[in-house]
Amino acid sequence: MNQISADSGIPRRFISFGARSRWGLPDPDWPDGPLDARKAKLLDILEDAGVETLRYLYDFGDGWEHTIKIERLVDAEPGALYPRSIEASGRRPREDVGGPRGYAEMLEAIGDKKHERHAEIREWLGEEFDPEAFDPEPLKTKVAALAKRWSRKPPAKKPRLA
Repeated sequence: MNQISADSGIPRRFISFGARSRWGLPDPDWPDGPLDARKAKLLDILEDAGVETLRYLYDFGDGWEHTIKIERLVDAEPGALYPRSIEASGRRPREDVGGPRGYAEMLEAIGDKKHERHAEIREWLGEEFDPEAFDPEPLKTKVAALAKRWSRKPPAKKPRLA
């Protein structure tokens, strides 16, 4: 669920596990907000909530809701960094397209030269848009960079005093 702080305009996103719990980043302007996700492991949250499916509402205003089903849990591979991008498909929608309905209308309009909004939407896109054209490598690179940044680092050695 996405909440916007009135003074900052920064979106606050959180993950909901049914009606029982919500996790995200705390916001001092929203004291009854989500539990602090920075202090939890996803596995612990899933076990505590007793669910295998979670909902992630990316954009409250446009209604981009993602349902994530945990199919199975496996042991971590030794030496591997997490998170990892395993598989991805399809190009993401443009920002401010108007949510799932707006995206569907956009696809319909660009696919039909006789559509009343075809020219308008093509001009707004400013480029050729193929929803199936997708190169997963830049995404994998970004996820790998996050995994590296988030990985646990060994404690720094303190210099010995002579």
